[in-house]
Amino acid sequence: MKLAISATDPSLDAEVDPRFGRCQYFVIVDPETMAFEGLENSSATAAGGAGISTAQMIANKGVQVVLTGNCGPNAYQTLSAAGVQVITGVSGRMRDAIEGYKSGRFQAISQPNVVAHFGMGRGIGMGRGMGMGRGRGMGAGMMPPTPTPQPLSPEQELETLKAQSKMLAQQLTEIQRRIEELEKKSK
Repeated sequence: MKLAISATDPSLDAEVDPRFGRCQYFVIVDPETMAFEGLENSSATAAGGAGISTAQMIANKGVQVVLTGNCGPNAYQTLSAAGVQVITGVSGRMRDAIEGYKSGRFQAISQPNVVAHFGMGRGIGMGRGMGMGRGRGMGAGMMPPTPTPQPLSPEQELETLKAQSKMLAQQLTEIQRRIEELEKKSK
């Protein structure tokens, strides 16, 4: 059995990355033996199609289950078609995520938990400034058009918001734990 976990670093000491298609790394692990392989996600910086190409890469590695924070519709469809189960809402330390999976704490989802392009991080700082480049970079009119996401039903939106709220609460707990740990070391 192989699990693929979206990761901030290619090791078992990493944190779970909340993004699937645009995470920097994956850790592919056998949860019984804890033998693992760290894998760089070459699709993380792709202009488009990151979810699909990442899902294909993971499926080609013989993975049966993916643990991640969020999974969009394109990645979810590709993984499902390959017979890979998807578990979202996972956060915290890699080893804790594996233990949570082994103990049955997580359930596979039956649909994506975020809309398309959720992890793209568009927003502030996309080249509209008037510095040395005179705003001619990736600013208005220079970016490829972004497809309009399909609206979620109220039930889907509620489930998505609940999952995001749970994930943020877990991340906040982990951040607070790390702050306390660092404060103890600095004393």
